[in-house]
Amino acid sequence: MIDHSARAPSRKTNWAGNITFGAKQLHTPASIAELQDIVSAGTAVKVLGTGHSFNTVADTHGDLISVAGLPRSVEIDREARTATVSAGMRFGELTGALQRSGFALHNLGSLPHISVAGACATGTHGSGVGNRCLAGAVSALELVTADGGTVPLERGDTGFDGAVVSMGALGVVTRLTLDLVPAFEIQQWVYEALPQEQALSRFDEVMSEAYSVSLFTGWHGGPIDQVWLKHRVEDDGPRTAPHRWHGATLAQGPRHPVPGVAAEHCTEQQGAAGPWHARLPHFRLEFTPSNGEELQSEYFVPRREAVAAYEALDRIRQQFSPLLQIGEIRTVAADDLWLSPAQGRDSVAFHFTWVPDTAAVTPVLGAIEEALAPFGARPHWGKVFTTPPGELRELYEHYADFERLTERFDPSGTFRNEFLAHHFPRTD
Repeated sequence: MIDHSARAPSRKTNWAGNITFGAKQLHTPASIAELQDIVSAGTAVKVLGTGHSFNTVADTHGDLISVAGLPRSVEIDREARTATVSAGMRFGELTGALQRSGFALHNLGSLPHISVAGACATGTHGSGVGNRCLAGAVSALELVTADGGTVPLERGDTGFDGAVVSMGALGVVTRLTLDLVPAFEIQQWVYEALPQEQALSRFDEVMSEAYSVSLFTGWHGGPIDQVWLKHRVEDDGPRTAPHRWHGATLAQGPRHPVPGVAAEHCTEQQGAAGPWHARLPHFRLEFTPSNGEELQSEYFVPRREAVAAYEALDRIRQQFSPLLQIGEIRTVAADDLWLSPAQGRDSVAFHFTWVPDTAAVTPVLGAIEEALAPFGARPHWGKVFTTPPGELRELYEHYADFERLTERFDPSGTFRNEFLAHHFPRTD
């Protein structure tokens, strides 16, 4: 039976407010059976997570589906060290249950407010030279395909590596199984004014200093504004931080990544040890992010090219810094997922948080993409970019494999939208 509670979208825009969804109806099914009915009856269907993408990846002219109404569940297999979770859960809703069971995820993104399925589908990540993107923890998933059927996929199955980061192109993901690690604690410190020459000459050393490291810069030509170090507390207990580190100075109070913004919504700093889920994100779960105040872009380059890529961006900083709120530089370990921006190569991600002015930011993206082109820069699928499909085909060795996978799972194009049609055009 079709969901008769379907309505005109109550959420007409994404989180940032730069995308107005074109869906005719928004469905929030309360059961898998209801979801199957909606999908099988539709001709154009997309899934909306928490709306934190900055482009049209989740847009459709047909039926928009939120899986947030499906029953919440967390099934922990202690022997296998896995958790099977409902796709609509936010990370912040999941992490407490894992902690209480003595487990953790290997990493988290900056915000705990994002949905598990949406983050995995777009290649969202945290930081750390040994930490893969969030989707790297997925060992199995279940999805509802265009005919309303349910398809399970496990790591090692044909097509699994193409299905995890797939932008909703294959179907509606309803459950994911995630690899777990034993729960751990993190201490977080912030250092200020890291000399640029130190950051570049000792880049690998700096980025390997802690379990997770983030560099925040306004790209003003001077020192790196802030370095966020998230140290894993090992068996020998908490550590103390030196006042000076690689020429940077230990912050004398909590800091927000954007200069001048109060730090009350940020996770606890100054070395106070706490559980992984309360330190790995930059922001607290109880803080509800405001809407419409930014755009975001992000580009992944091989880690071995990080310094050269930084220098290339530094040469054109005057073109983009007036539009920038803050930039962040993070590391992401390689994985095998076909459309992960870190697929096959240890990576450095250059992130840009822009003022909310699409017309002004778009031309700047072209300049950044041109500067990073020699390094094979791959854009984040959930953020704004202008990289053309021909270049994407060259950047991803499994691009054609993914095209074939979408044709196998969705031959009628039920889950295709303008975003997918543009970046993965079918040549019939």
